[in-house]
Amino acid sequence: MYALLSFVLLVLVVAALVDIITRQDGQVKHLPKVVWVILVIFLPVIGSLLWFAIGREYSAPVARPQLGVPHRRQGPTANAQTSPAAQAARRVTSTEEQLASLDREIEFHAEQARIRRIEAELAERRRLAEGT
Repeated sequence: MYALLSFVLLVLVVAALVDIITRQDGQVKHLPKVVWVILVIFLPVIGSLLWFAIGREYSAPVARPQLGVPHRRQGPTANAQTSPAAQAARRVTSTEEQLASLDREIEFHAEQARIRRIEAELAERRRLAEGT
């Protein structure tokens, strides 16, 4: 009985770890993949059950090629017919890209403020030059 219970536990942990590792980052919910792996390793029963209960995103099953049936590659038209959700997912930028964009925006506004200061100074000089 103990051997059967140990075997089931081992299969559960291995299945959870394989599922975590093979999932894309967008399909992992609530915690990063590394944290899920650590949770399953250090708390095998609880971590595995939590992973299958709340950690993974359940979506429609992906069609897999059958044995003996050649896999047909889809052409570029398949990408043109993707859903808006899939297109939005591709537009997600990384944290580094967002930070770089914010840096560029800050530099732009700082340059605009510098231009406004210089224009105000030039207008003041013109006003003083006309007054003399």
